[in-house]
Amino acid sequence: MKEKVIAVIGRPNVGKSTLVNRIAGKRLSIVDDMPNITRDRIYVEANWQDKNFVLIDTGGIVEGNEDEFVKNINAQVDIAIDESDLILFIVDAKTGLNPYDYDIANKLRQVEKKVLLVVNKVDSKAQVDLANEFWALGFENMHLLSALHGDGGVGDLLDIITEDIQAQEQIEQEENDGVIKIAIVGKPNAGKSSILNNLLKKQRAIVSNVSGTTRDTIDEEVIYEDKVFRLIDTAGIRKKSKVDYGVEMFAVDRAIKAIRNCDVALLVVDSQEGLSDQDKKIASICEEAGCGLILAFNKWDLIKNVQTHKFEQEIEKEAPFLNYAQKIYISAKTGQRLNNIFEVAQMVQMEREKRISTGLLNKVINEAYNLNPPSSIKVKTLRVYYSTQAKNNPPTFVIFINNKDLIQDHYKRYLSKKLRENFGFKGTPIVVSYRQKGDK
Repeated sequence: MKEKVIAVIGRPNVGKSTLVNRIAGKRLSIVDDMPNITRDRIYVEANWQDKNFVLIDTGGIVEGNEDEFVKNINAQVDIAIDESDLILFIVDAKTGLNPYDYDIANKLRQVEKKVLLVVNKVDSKAQVDLANEFWALGFENMHLLSALHGDGGVGDLLDIITEDIQAQEQIEQEENDGVIKIAIVGKPNAGKSSILNNLLKKQRAIVSNVSGTTRDTIDEEVIYEDKVFRLIDTAGIRKKSKVDYGVEMFAVDRAIKAIRNCDVALLVVDSQEGLSDQDKKIASICEEAGCGLILAFNKWDLIKNVQTHKFEQEIEKEAPFLNYAQKIYISAKTGQRLNNIFEVAQMVQMEREKRISTGLLNKVINEAYNLNPPSSIKVKTLRVYYSTQAKNNPPTFVIFINNKDLIQDHYKRYLSKKLRENFGFKGTPIVVSYRQKGDK
């Protein structure tokens, strides 16, 4: 589910960062009496009563100032407003109504989004009485609080801004029933947005040769052969050391969340560059998330005199842990084999949903054990008692043994390989855990 995004807007030094820090429960934004300390947008994940949302802390708006620095702040605020689902307009009870507050109110009235007027720094009854002057800004509601002291007004505000999250989660869960969610992921400039645009037959995501164009996840539904697919375009994931703090970090975080929430990840790889270390890292994130994995080698139209099976053999030698992943060779530019994405994703999802009967599973594991018994450790021998499939999506198995200290990593890999040889599980990771007597 896409988290609710709340933009915190107001002129400088009204306590926006203090409120964000109070809600987040930790000091993330810089707090100081000097105006314009918060220059760029700062994205903060927050939680209130098991409801998750995102706050965007913005630089203070200063209208009518032609200074380049101020114009940049205002541009950042405009983007935050555009990205948000709800806007908190913060004003200062101590300094009172300011002409800039009217300018910001006029700006926000032109936005077709819900705006909550929040009067901050209400630390005494006298300030409660003075706060009435802010009704002049023309908003239907007004919320009084002290972000610095964290009074009850903060909790009341959080109740209001999260009241519709649970209902929205229920609606989205119902809408997702039967829909295969495909997250299009990869490094910047690998061709992810071009693939999305070609599949949608329209210009939905911005395509540019400049890396990092996609800042947020973009969801679109497509019907292919009577099956509904949800395509999720994500920001490019660079090496962690190269990710800029702020907007890009937030975009990468959302891309990783899209991987965790999808059914199948389409990892777009530039065929001309081959499988890079960063591609392998992203593939590892997909595997850890338990989603299906398709390696889509894009720009295949530019590869000459290379057969796919030889290319695939090289990839399997280079990254054997990805042998289970399905591989397709496509071109976003020419549209070559793009429909394979839907066909392979549907097959991978069927593999993820596969359930193996307990009797058949135990037969396979016992045969594997008898065919290749594990070596003894300090005269002690590993015994396998019983196996069962705990769940699917991804296929997850529990094998009961006499002692977990006796099973070595190479034998775990052996049993996992036998599961794949007998049951397939193409394109999906599998999870195998081992329990001994007394384990919960």
